[in-house]
Amino acid sequence: MYSIILCGGSGSRLWPLSRELYPKQLLNLNMNQSLLQATFERLACFTPSENIVSITNAKHVSNVRYQLQDMCKNPVVLAEPVAKNTAPAIAVASKYISTISKEEDPVILVAPSDPLIKNLSAFKSSILKGEKLAEQGYIVTFGVQPTSPETGYGYVNIEDEKLLDGYKVKQFVEKPDAETAQKYVDAGTYYWNSGIFMFKLSTFMEELKKANSEIFDILDEFDFTNSSDIPYVTFNKMPSISVDYAVMEKSNKIALVKLESDWNDLGSWEAIYQVSAKDNNGNVFIGNVIDKNSKNTLAYSSSKLVATVGLENAVIVETEDAILACRTDNTQDVKLIYEELKKLNDDTHKVHKTVYRPWGFYTVIASGEGFLTKKIHVNPHQKLSLQSHNHRAEHWVVALGTATVQKGEEMLTLEVGQSVDIAIGEKHSLQNLSDDDVEIIELQQGSILLEEDIIRYSDMYGRC
Repeated sequence: MYSIILCGGSGSRLWPLSRELYPKQLLNLNMNQSLLQATFERLACFTPSENIVSITNAKHVSNVRYQLQDMCKNPVVLAEPVAKNTAPAIAVASKYISTISKEEDPVILVAPSDPLIKNLSAFKSSILKGEKLAEQGYIVTFGVQPTSPETGYGYVNIEDEKLLDGYKVKQFVEKPDAETAQKYVDAGTYYWNSGIFMFKLSTFMEELKKANSEIFDILDEFDFTNSSDIPYVTFNKMPSISVDYAVMEKSNKIALVKLESDWNDLGSWEAIYQVSAKDNNGNVFIGNVIDKNSKNTLAYSSSKLVATVGLENAVIVETEDAILACRTDNTQDVKLIYEELKKLNDDTHKVHKTVYRPWGFYTVIASGEGFLTKKIHVNPHQKLSLQSHNHRAEHWVVALGTATVQKGEEMLTLEVGQSVDIAIGEKHSLQNLSDDDVEIIELQQGSILLEEDIIRYSDMYGRC
């Protein structure tokens, strides 16, 4: 068996913690690992780790690969040059599997990277039931029995016809309004669409050819014989369409297996609240929070003290550069704030003040006309790319640990309090050779102070 992990989403309803460049699947939401890592670990229970293919947007590749290196020595991560929704992603990843597979017609499990599933035994049992149907030529979707009239989920309606441990699917339904969602729950034949699928490679390709010949024809242009790179020009020809619209809704070979395990897509702050441990007043407090007399409230602090008094059914989320406050029953609408910030070209939708990289992270401390100051944290045995800048000079001061710096052709070892100047256009790199963390304070000065002003010459994370 092979698995595909879809990890290219933005998680807009979990703003301000989830951002475009560091979405929810990469976050540790009060757990000991990220949602992506938990998904990989879950699939590795029945799929060899080398058979797990993750596909994500190119801007997330280095972070995805870095997180998965803790789970697998050489994780397979495909980079989408542009976002094209789930159908092209699944199609391209399946084409890649067809190239590397030693099996003639492997079964493939497709799973999103961001749901929370704790009952692994029940999950595995459901997947094995689905595998039997997949072997018989069905595309299997795994449905979740609704417990409430959720408007943030798609639904799958089943027929009475039983198929082994599953049912024939009648239709897929997009996210409904509250009244319609209640009707679905009352009907008893509608399941939440978990976004988890399973199929034989040949079945998916046959159904894709019949349902969406455009994607199928473009797929012929991909050749993964010598490289896992996804070419921009070819991938950009793909229509932007979900696998539900492109294939599932048009095929008569769709079966549903009930997902017996717990499942939560953590698609809103209300969902985070529901799965979190609560105090005697029904509150969830994460981070540096002090409360007096609140009830059924979620308060999340990432940096500053958050103090709450007498709140009920509220959500407060604090990050370094943004604060969200809303009623618990309005958390699905947080995406409207995200979209508004996007329209305004406000980077608060895109990045945190703290930005994670495969070598560590940096935090923007201050900025103004012609200058920008960062604190750069380099993890043990990690290295920034050898690079230069066309529009800025930099001044580095070591604040913690021992930094190894390449400045032109010169190699320097700098201790706490020592500094170095990097001129415009000068090649340079920063490395941590020790077992301890390294931190520097970086002052940028120049006419253009953008992350895009980087020319990379070599990089241990393949970003050149």
